[in-house]
Amino acid sequence: MKLAIAALLAGSAAAFAPAQSGKASTALNMAFESELGAQPPLGFFDPLGMLADADQERFDRLRYVEVKHGRIAQLAFLGNIITRAGVKLPGDIDYSGTSFDSIGNGWAAISGDSAIPSGGLLQIVAFVGFLELFIMKESASTASVYVEVKHGRIAQLAFLGQIVTRYGIHLPGDIDYSGTSFDSIANGWAAISGPNAVPQAGLIQIFLFVGFLELAVMKDVTGESEFPGDFRNGALDFGWDTFDEETKLSKRAIELNNGRAAMMGILGLMVHEQLG
Repeated sequence: MKLAIAALLAGSAAAFAPAQSGKASTALNMAFESELGAQPPLGFFDPLGMLADADQERFDRLRYVEVKHGRIAQLAFLGNIITRAGVKLPGDIDYSGTSFDSIGNGWAAISGDSAIPSGGLLQIVAFVGFLELFIMKESASTASVYVEVKHGRIAQLAFLGQIVTRYGIHLPGDIDYSGTSFDSIANGWAAISGPNAVPQAGLIQIFLFVGFLELAVMKDVTGESEFPGDFRNGALDFGWDTFDEETKLSKRAIELNNGRAAMMGILGLMVHEQLG
């Protein structure tokens, strides 16, 4: 167990980073100092020397491992919070009548009297293996980065929408000609399905609007993008061209981090709501 933890720490340590004092960095390490993730207050941080004399391929491999482990850790942390808060699936986990409520939290769910049955653990291992072999694979293109950035932006808007509506802020007036007020529309998933959901015609309009954005707006129409997710298309700039490269990299890192946090946040809200 200790060896596994040490390996995880070693795999993630090389991707962050403080500017080293004393000895001068090699030319390759100097190049890595401008990579995404090397940001204040640490800067470029490689205490184990895993990037000493490393080439770009080695760095990309370590970054790939770090991102994958980070995503798994986020899901694990979210799972711990949810189950320790008492939110569990209804019903039984097997045909012998072992209820989900009887499964322990944290490590006790893996080993102990209240652990998941061995058949369930085998299914989890098999599913993780399937994801590892066929789904969570490195892509040779920038498509995966593009998709993550886009989904992060959508999740930030969704999370903000949840906060605003649950705070009691709704549009004035009615949502349709039959007199259904915006205030009568429920929050969260209940706005999609249920007696207080958005009328069907409204959902169709939302779907069409999202389709329009996807096909005509949220894409590199002019071919002028500088990086995955750059949808300025020569029109929306907001002073981007006035920033230096360090500031641009910092802002991209901030958006990526906030997007990941928002994706986990909106997922947590949805799971919590559905499980009661």
